[in-house]
Amino acid sequence: MSGFVTSERYGRNAILDWPDCRNVRDLGGLPAMDGRRIRARVLVRSDNHDRLTAASVRAVRGSAVSRIVDLRWARECAKSPSPFAEDLFYRHVPMLNDVLDYDPPPDTYAPMLDHNQRRVGAAFRAVAEAPPGCVVVHCHSGRDRTGVLVALLLTVAGVSARDVADDYALTDGCSATAMLNTLEHLEQRYGGTGMYLARTGVEPELLDAVRARLVD
Repeated sequence: MSGFVTSERYGRNAILDWPDCRNVRDLGGLPAMDGRRIRARVLVRSDNHDRLTAASVRAVRGSAVSRIVDLRWARECAKSPSPFAEDLFYRHVPMLNDVLDYDPPPDTYAPMLDHNQRRVGAAFRAVAEAPPGCVVVHCHSGRDRTGVLVALLLTVAGVSARDVADDYALTDGCSATAMLNTLEHLEQRYGGTGMYLARTGVEPELLDAVRARLVD
């Protein structure tokens, strides 16, 4: 991806050098279905982009990015606008309802999945329907909302719960246990990620689109 410099690797995951931006990494290399792997440079997760340098913004615009999916609330975007807000590849898709009607627990994202189904489905759809190229998913810190959406995408692509959780734990302040608990909730309450996404309004062909995009 032209303009995206890899600074180091933690296991399989490329930690990208986006100055003044944290928690940026390419999900390429994770083991997926049928012995295959997640493609490099098709799915990148990050935190908010308002700290990116002018040179980094130009590099992103000149790269293979086809869509940036911003999962933040509108009030967060107003406070810290994305430098890409006017770009055609930018999509603002808030993943949480404007008012939360639950207290987020520290060890699972189960309530996020239960209480924000329509918006979770819309966020998944924004990735599934993106043009060919790299999709960048981010929220404010690149941890909670980003972690959950990336987990759904990777699980659909056949990445194991353990590998999804281990990748999630690479993010500052995150533990694998919280993501394992979240994925277990999906299995026990909904019968798996696919059944959950169907509840959110995501059609089966969009699951196929994600697999075709992500899996080598």
